[in-house]
Amino acid sequence: MDYLISVATIAGIYIIMALSFYMPFMTGQISLGQAGFMAIGAYVSAICTVKWGIPYVPAVLLGGIFAGIVGLILGLPALRIKGIYLLLLTLGFGEIVRVVAINLKYTGAAEGFPGIPYQKYTLLYAYGMVLILIIFFSRLRRSRMGRAFQAVGSDEDAAEIIGVNIVSAKLLAFSVGAFMAGIGGGIFAHYQEYVEPLMFDIMHAIEFLIFTIFGGIQIFWGPIFGALALTFIPEFLRAIQEWRMELYGALLIVMMIIRPQGVIGLDTVRALDRLFRNALGKEWA
Repeated sequence: MDYLISVATIAGIYIIMALSFYMPFMTGQISLGQAGFMAIGAYVSAICTVKWGIPYVPAVLLGGIFAGIVGLILGLPALRIKGIYLLLLTLGFGEIVRVVAINLKYTGAAEGFPGIPYQKYTLLYAYGMVLILIIFFSRLRRSRMGRAFQAVGSDEDAAEIIGVNIVSAKLLAFSVGAFMAGIGGGIFAHYQEYVEPLMFDIMHAIEFLIFTIFGGIQIFWGPIFGALALTFIPEFLRAIQEWRMELYGALLIVMMIIRPQGVIGLDTVRALDRLFRNALGKEWA
């Protein structure tokens, strides 16, 4: 039972991270820097609790806020570029964060940052955050800002013609995505009780990308399903645990051939929307 709770907790954190990737993706920005933002949130929240004695919830929020501010700063040069160049920029950012963490003696440098207070209710906090994000994305999708995000992601030129402020939309999506990743990092740090730079390398950023593509990019339910499925499948199939990334690659190849839109299609989206709105009420969903 404890093992299943552990896997479910990690899955909840990965859902947050997948949604943090999906947020800028709504505006057409593909970021490989989410692991870097996760690292910032993890280290800042750990510093707050270990060094400064700040309680868990404010510490995690501060980690998210700091990551969001860094995301806003990084988003400024990101506005000028797109495609492969944006991937390289965010990839370089993630590596810079990791190298800084390796050399920062205040947080243990390459040896890692131990002694982080364990949060025994991490499962509840993780899925509480997931629920908040589901409500947020559900309401965002029907809002004026959400439609602006979708317009920018579909065609920037057309969005600009109809009056969408592309700069504001992209900056907001990028920084909010960084904030979500920072929150995920703070929750992760207080569950693991220890963080080190290798926990936030490029392979983890690629995992968050895979979760989103596998689940589906048409709506936020896709990243949620992708993170859940691709976290639990390797755990249940212990024989292939060490071949996890190879399994992900094979699944992506198959998905691109037979279902490029992802597992969550429009029919599934409508069904999930109906269930969610009936559960929470239309005024909340």
